[in-house]
Amino acid sequence: MIQLANILHARGFVIDIVHTKYNFPNPSKYPQFNFHLLSDGLSEAEISTSGPIHLIKLLIGTCVDPFYQFLGELLSDDLNNRVTCLITDAIWYFTQAAADKFKLPRIVLRTTSICPFLALSAFPLLQEKGYLSNCTSDSEMEDAIPELPPLKVKDIPIIETQDPDNMFHIIASMVGETKKARGLIFNTFEELEEPELVKLQSQFLMPTFAVGPFRKCFLSSATSLLTQDISSISWLDKQSPKSVLYVSFGSIASMDDRKLLEMACGLANSTHPFLWVVRPGLVHGSEWIEMLPSEFLSSVGERGYIVKWAPQQEVLSHPAVGGFWTHSGWNSTLESICEGVPMICSPFFGDQRVNSRYVNDVWKIGIKLEKGMEREEIEDAIRTLMVGEKGEEMRKRVVCMKEKVDLCLSSGGSSYRALDGLIDFISSFESSV
Repeated sequence: MIQLANILHARGFVIDIVHTKYNFPNPSKYPQFNFHLLSDGLSEAEISTSGPIHLIKLLIGTCVDPFYQFLGELLSDDLNNRVTCLITDAIWYFTQAAADKFKLPRIVLRTTSICPFLALSAFPLLQEKGYLSNCTSDSEMEDAIPELPPLKVKDIPIIETQDPDNMFHIIASMVGETKKARGLIFNTFEELEEPELVKLQSQFLMPTFAVGPFRKCFLSSATSLLTQDISSISWLDKQSPKSVLYVSFGSIASMDDRKLLEMACGLANSTHPFLWVVRPGLVHGSEWIEMLPSEFLSSVGERGYIVKWAPQQEVLSHPAVGGFWTHSGWNSTLESICEGVPMICSPFFGDQRVNSRYVNDVWKIGIKLEKGMEREEIEDAIRTLMVGEKGEEMRKRVVCMKEKVDLCLSSGGSSYRALDGLIDFISSFESSV
């Protein structure tokens, strides 16, 4: 959202950002925006003990009234504010009713790729066909979904929860309210998801703007709330070109100590240099890397470098990096494509599952670990990606995609034209205000 706000501000729009107290950005980093705190009424205990679905339910429940009140106050101040439109994430589906009440056009933003959004919109069909049953066996999880190629049952973008009914309600509300919006924005580019874009436009009859990758449209400082360790760049400077595997699973994913040990063994047995981000809290019940056996650290020596966080864009653009082992979050996937780096994919939940399937099966720019976290598969994937013939083919494909990114953002390119179209679309609302 911040990246899109930067893009629109650079094109002359005044930006007001309404945000919950939870994960509230530091306004001092973005003096160009007007920030408004939306009280969510959640305690630290509620936030820390809630799973993603329950947290979304709580936030929606506590934010509806404050959001209506904020909009009413903003619109009543005619001398200082003129609201042209609302741009809100699809997950905050209640903002559509607010937009209708105050007669404001709403444009929906999805920071994911188009592929998982199409899967979410197909949930009624998936439920009817029995793909979302809790009784699905391990073998059935490997079955293909003919209605959503190339996805398998295990790729359906659900989030593990104790309240599946609420998850389905949130998804249905998100999709249903999106269909009432005036337009759709995706952080993607046409050349990457052209068939999916065509399918989307047949289901959501509204202007759709693929204006990504956002980070290439507006280069800015990192937006992570975690402190970066720039020593990783100094370590990379000492490594050979394309020799290092960068390993990072983002700021949310978590695992148990068994999976961490399997990762460590796979990295050690591969004999390839690696830069590994082990975020505090990545492993349940662990502060950092105290669960790693001492023999692992001694065996890898200077071949491996472990940090708590790293400047990802700078790492991926470094000449020493030849591969990226990722959780397949969409930002990370796009960043890897933008830098021409092939991937190993270990999805944890949600859209990550869909992204990794497309990386492996459709775009063929990476390897999805199908067995989860097993040292033998990890070792084999690293060697295939870093020195194998298949890995070199993936590298050539992703470099070709990197070139397409540059072209789509240049004058006359697909994202360049889409952004111009979005600017004109938003501007058309101004005349009716």
